[in-house]
Amino acid sequence: MDKTGEVKLAHLTVKEYLLSKSHQNVPSSFSISETSSHSFISQTCLVYLLQFDKPDCLSSSMIHKFPLALYAAQYWTFHAQAGRSDSSDALQKLIVHLFQPQHSPPFLTWVRLWNLDSPWGHMDLRRKSTEIPSPLYYASLAGLVQAVKTLMEKGADDNAQGGQYGNALQAASSGGHEAIVKLLLEGKADVNAQGGQYGNPLQAASSEGHEAIVKLLLEGKADVNAQGGQYDNALYAASSGGHEAIVKLLLEGKADVNAQGGRYGNALQAASSGGHEAIVKLLLEGKADVNAQGGEYDNALYAASSEGHEAIVKLLLEGKADVNAQGGWYGNALQTACKGHEGIVKLLLEGKADVNAQGGFYGNALQAASSEGHEAIVKLLLEGKADVNAQGGEYDNALYVASSEGHEAIVKLLLEGKADVNAQGGWYGNALQAALSGGHEAIVKLLLEGKADRCQCTGRTVWKCIAGSII
Repeated sequence: MDKTGEVKLAHLTVKEYLLSKSHQNVPSSFSISETSSHSFISQTCLVYLLQFDKPDCLSSSMIHKFPLALYAAQYWTFHAQAGRSDSSDALQKLIVHLFQPQHSPPFLTWVRLWNLDSPWGHMDLRRKSTEIPSPLYYASLAGLVQAVKTLMEKGADDNAQGGQYGNALQAASSGGHEAIVKLLLEGKADVNAQGGQYGNPLQAASSEGHEAIVKLLLEGKADVNAQGGQYDNALYAASSGGHEAIVKLLLEGKADVNAQGGRYGNALQAASSGGHEAIVKLLLEGKADVNAQGGEYDNALYAASSEGHEAIVKLLLEGKADVNAQGGWYGNALQTACKGHEGIVKLLLEGKADVNAQGGFYGNALQAASSEGHEAIVKLLLEGKADVNAQGGEYDNALYVASSEGHEAIVKLLLEGKADVNAQGGWYGNALQAALSGGHEAIVKLLLEGKADRCQCTGRTVWKCIAGSII
């Protein structure tokens, strides 16, 4: 026993010995089954919770008198699941005793101590019973099959609303509890009930990747195109999560491949952003609109180019994606690819991307690559006839931004490509002042060799011009 009064094993090897299978077939008082241990701990926790059998019998001022209460509330479901293969009648009876059709004092105490329905499971002993979802909801959420059976036999409302997931069926679908989903569907649960985080059970199962449950819901006549919830529709949710088999099921079930909604606007953009190549193929084969607009990236090609998914860019271009479609923070797919995705830049240029397209944060692709210091991409763009003196964007021209950021090799390339060394623009007015301000001596030399006008030095950079031996 340590100073806190907590009993612990003397050493980890003691636990390993007790759980060792090497002596468990021999009659011994020095061995223990891990599953039976979990089952026993769960029973102990439940007995502890069931003592709170009077309404509001546990207050914040009394919690210190019941040191096991918080642990029992938080972990009894974990121990019950871990001990499932050794689940005894005694454990099931205790679970059923806790889950009555209506809120019982022990049930309310448990939820108030540890809310399984909350991501943080915080304690709220003052929570009103009217704010607490039904016992059937919590049993479904926790994956407690026998409790769900018993509650349904006692007439619990299968479609009672409440909780993060809106109803018991969505809770079970989200958690991957197949047996409970079957029970609820065999009962009177509404397969298309709306509400909760995912809007409906099908979206919940699709988002979490529970293929078997998606099958059950579709067989139960779930609306494959139901809208609402976090992802707006099930196909989007499955595509975003990379769940290929579920995408197949939904498409076979006549899901609208071009349904709008969600952060990325549609399933194709979501899959393209996430790098889910096989799903992109499925969606394109299912006649997804390769040029659909909307969402965070405005189109799928921009999304794939931005995230560096070269194979998906190939697929989209083969599917006739508009290589010059406008949209997104960087204006078009080429400019966003210039953040460092050389292979994608090659693909886009081969696909006839306009190397001088205007728009976006940097104004054009050459300025973007020059700003980020991607020498190989700058070469590609110049070979593709990029206008070395194009104006616009955050830094006004490519030479200015390369000089400002200290990218010497790129400055050389731009000067060799006939960049106007005295072009005006940017915070410092011109490339020479930008290089001087940043202390990029080698670049200052390059610019002066390229006939930069020394008289452009103004303000604070004048003193660097006077004092510096480089001018």
